[in-house]
Amino acid sequence: MESESESGAAADTPPLETLSFHGDEEIIEVVELDPGPPDPADDLAQEMEDVDFEEEEEEEEGNEEGWVLEPQEGVVGSMEGPDDSEVTFALHSASVFCVSLDPKTNTLAVTGGEDDKAFVWRLSDGELLFECAGHKDSVTCAGFSHDSTLVATGDMSGLLKVWQVDTKEEVWSFEAGDLEWMEWHPRAPVLLAGTADGNTWMWKVPNGDCKTFQGPNCPATCGRVLPDGKRAVVGYEDGTIRVWDLKQGTPIHVLKGTEGHQGPLTCVATNQDGSLILTGSVDCQAKLVSATTGKVVGVFRPETVASQPNLGEGEESESNSVESLGFCSVMPLAAVGYLDGTLAIYDLSTQTLRHQCQHQSGIVQLLWEAGTAVVYTCSLDGIVRLWDARTGRLLTDYRGHTAEILDFALSKDASLVVTTSGDHKAKVFCVQRPDR
Repeated sequence: MESESESGAAADTPPLETLSFHGDEEIIEVVELDPGPPDPADDLAQEMEDVDFEEEEEEEEGNEEGWVLEPQEGVVGSMEGPDDSEVTFALHSASVFCVSLDPKTNTLAVTGGEDDKAFVWRLSDGELLFECAGHKDSVTCAGFSHDSTLVATGDMSGLLKVWQVDTKEEVWSFEAGDLEWMEWHPRAPVLLAGTADGNTWMWKVPNGDCKTFQGPNCPATCGRVLPDGKRAVVGYEDGTIRVWDLKQGTPIHVLKGTEGHQGPLTCVATNQDGSLILTGSVDCQAKLVSATTGKVVGVFRPETVASQPNLGEGEESESNSVESLGFCSVMPLAAVGYLDGTLAIYDLSTQTLRHQCQHQSGIVQLLWEAGTAVVYTCSLDGIVRLWDARTGRLLTDYRGHTAEILDFALSKDASLVVTTSGDHKAKVFCVQRPDR
């Protein structure tokens, strides 16, 4: 669900070696990462080892019944009030867990929910394009490929499916272990996922060439491909962090013990040029890690949280945890969102707390607006809030859900926020700010 400003990252990335193998002959060429030349990540995809496994090629017709904007009967929430949204998508019949926007045009959304369904629909009017049919468990991950030609959905049981958007046809399917996270490569038709058995998987879609990255014997709880497309950072339930070389299939850095976390990881993020990694955990700490050296260069913890140094094995903080985090693209700032409702803005240059913004309920996710110092939060009270990270001031909020927000996405120009909720709905909000 890539949500940070990836569009600017490629421009700052140094030249890469094309990763390509043809038989025993290795071909290496240097390319510039600008819009014109070939992409190194495409060669990375071609280089991946051939793996013979049976692909499921079930092509199921989606249920393309009409969409509705009226509130669903039987959905009762305690947060009734004004609805600031422009469009409501209400085809889901249970909680909607995930949302992603197509990166090319930002005109389409894919949502997945507890009803074992995923839908691709149009943001402008909520019209259903097609259903991503065939899941038999809650759809917890969904996203479009870098060029918006493919859309992937994954359910809790580990069934992943990929559709071609223009033909609405299923082109690839695979059953992995219980799914923890899923993400597309930023510049190639390559899909990555982490599973409960500790594996991180990487497939070239649709031909299915596969690599696996074996972690510790515990779930790979979160992951992110670095902007260079050659590495990925993965966090695990045992508190360890690994930075993987996607070509070699080997860990470049392993952080464990005092370098790692004292509880399961919940989220990871990278800055725009991929030089820094930020990791969050149920131990209430956010760790700043150099992607080059693999060393921890900073540790952040909210000032209001009491220290819990004696967490036993398997124990977690009952009152708080890091739920989401991210880097500002225009200032040396990082934001960390906590389950207790605290939004902490940290100054990376001085490694100090700059602002602490309090919500009435837990933060579910945060996103930075590209090119500004504005950070968006969604929370368990069903409200989206916009904060000025320079001053810590609340700019505005958007309401309309009658239950907690479970995920949200932001359009590239920051004109739209799309949310999903426990009220069985997804909503589109138009962002209007007088300061722009």
